[in-house]
Amino acid sequence: DYYASRGLGDVYKRQVFRHILKNDDYKSNKGGAGMLNVYKHDANHKLIEVDLNTAEKGSWINCYTPTEEELIQIHQLTGIPVHSLQTVLDREERSHVELEDDYIFVVVNTPVCVEMDSYDALPLGIFLTNKYFVTVCLDKNAVISKFLNSTGYSFSTYKKTRFLFQILSSASSSFLYYLQRIYKQTGVIGARVRQSMENKEIFHMLELQKSLTYFNFALHANESVMERLMRLRTSSLASVSLLKVYEEDEDLLEDVIIENKQALEMVGVYSNILISMMDSYSSIISNSLAQIMKFLTSVTILLAVPTVLYSLFGVNVPMPMEHSPWGFTILVISGIILTAVVTFVLWKKDML
Repeated sequence: DYYASRGLGDVYKRQVFRHILKNDDYKSNKGGAGMLNVYKHDANHKLIEVDLNTAEKGSWINCYTPTEEELIQIHQLTGIPVHSLQTVLDREERSHVELEDDYIFVVVNTPVCVEMDSYDALPLGIFLTNKYFVTVCLDKNAVISKFLNSTGYSFSTYKKTRFLFQILSSASSSFLYYLQRIYKQTGVIGARVRQSMENKEIFHMLELQKSLTYFNFALHANESVMERLMRLRTSSLASVSLLKVYEEDEDLLEDVIIENKQALEMVGVYSNILISMMDSYSSIISNSLAQIMKFLTSVTILLAVPTVLYSLFGVNVPMPMEHSPWGFTILVISGIILTAVVTFVLWKKDML
């Protein structure tokens, strides 16, 4: 019922239910298809994939849709509790920061395209330990894919704090990208509404409006995470030593916060535009339907005029001109003239 209320397609709902691994549902997924990879930058600063058993300090462990066996492997290597790894596999997990003795746990929302005109936010879990950088997600994540494909991001797996901030920056940029797509889709739908009175265009706008609502909650949650990370610079907690913030890293985080605020402002503007457009187009559609009904009513009146006249002369009683050879012709012409007069009157009253 929850996923149906959010307008998710049947195919995507099946995919989500298949990927939600939590508590008893998670235990029943033993042997499922997961993805676990370990990466590390070599001496030439080239990202290479290494085996999990030979992972060294400064390695990046990335997994999505993990099986229970894979989570146990990550736990044995990094010491991160399995239940903490499972937390990220809850689709409704909110963005937050947890400081533990041996690791820092950050959950950040990332945008995902559900359907052609429907978007949502997916939690991404990031763990910083003394040796490793770990990312866990419920499904394949476009934000992480940018780093694997080396598209526009120069990063180092051993610079864990900067890598964390770069992921936050990539998430904010992805939100901005999808917001631009929503804006363009709004224009396309608006152009179609002018030529069509079907409700499906309004439904498309409703899907976009829901997407903006999800983005709004996700961006506000991410903002809280970024501000918390900024405050951790002066914290005296022992686990904060895992988060070494240099001047360049601090500047990067400030830029990410600004970018996130920009995305929030765009969400607010686009939401107002969509609401105004839906109200306007609903009024236009209602007005168009009213015009059609008015025209059909006028046509009904025009058809009723000759019908009444001819019906009167069709009764089985003596009538004028019943014996005249010109009676039928005179009757037809009279009906045409009377219809023309009524048509002129309706036209003058702007009913045709």
